[in-house]
Amino acid sequence: MDSYGGSQDVATAKADEPARGPTVLPSDLIVSIIDDDESVRTATSSLVRSLGWEARLYASAESFLGSGVVADTRCIISDVQMPGMSGLELQSRLAEKGYTMPFIFISAFRSDAASRQALAAGAMCFLSKPVDGSVVALCLDQLRGNGASAQQNAC
Repeated sequence: MDSYGGSQDVATAKADEPARGPTVLPSDLIVSIIDDDESVRTATSSLVRSLGWEARLYASAESFLGSGVVADTRCIISDVQMPGMSGLELQSRLAEKGYTMPFIFISAFRSDAASRQALAAGAMCFLSKPVDGSVVALCLDQLRGNGASAQQNAC
């Protein structure tokens, strides 16, 4: 267990290399996944981890805000509509506190108004469920290559 109550991802050595113990992934590889649907969180986590990122999962925006990992999060993948605080409200609240990490929004109920609001507030992209994993991979690859200045709407 890590200090956030979740499992810590570790890189594993190749079979022909001597074991050196677990290597903790750098904090700049943390993607926080926020969705009230457990199956979406699990599937998105599997994709994110397969791309070499550490995934932290939260069932609500409130649980993410209380997690202690906000400052270490490199990117947020969030549902738009959730009980309690919405993903758009979370984006706004973080911006008010000075956090500018990229957001990738996903929604089963895509609306032009919500998409415009998210993108105007700086979201990287706004995707419809079910999400195409290759599009999420493209977004995360751009973050890795271009830092926080990844192009909005690039995915």
